[in-house]
Amino acid sequence: MKRLHIHLKVKDIAESTAFYEALFGQAPTIAKPDYAKWLLDDPQAHIAISTHGGEPGLDHVGIAMDGAGLQAYRQRLDGLKAPLLEEEETVCCYAKSNKIWARDPQGALWELFDSYDQAADYGAEPDRSLRDLPSP
Repeated sequence: MKRLHIHLKVKDIAESTAFYEALFGQAPTIAKPDYAKWLLDDPQAHIAISTHGGEPGLDHVGIAMDGAGLQAYRQRLDGLKAPLLEEEETVCCYAKSNKIWARDPQGALWELFDSYDQAADYGAEPDRSLRDLPSP
């Protein structure tokens, strides 16, 4: 199964968590002092908020998927010669994941990822040079 992923940077995690609880009609699937995540079934989405790095607002969009799906996306993006950054066995957002990062022609940052296990801590913020990944 694939899920649309949206990650927002927020100033106040408690205030934002309350807003999204009301918006989605449910508590977060994961709630930490610096991070919250909702795995929604209707609509199918993976929405995350955090206080880590960058300015508040939309941080990136993405698609959560299984490992086989990740490789299929990689092959398609290779065909476009899009600039990519791969992260293998990384820890971020309380999860262990394999990731591919890409920029669309307008500069939007996309994260394609397979989270295969939970992690005890938030982990490393993605390399901020990702923000400088060029558009194709």
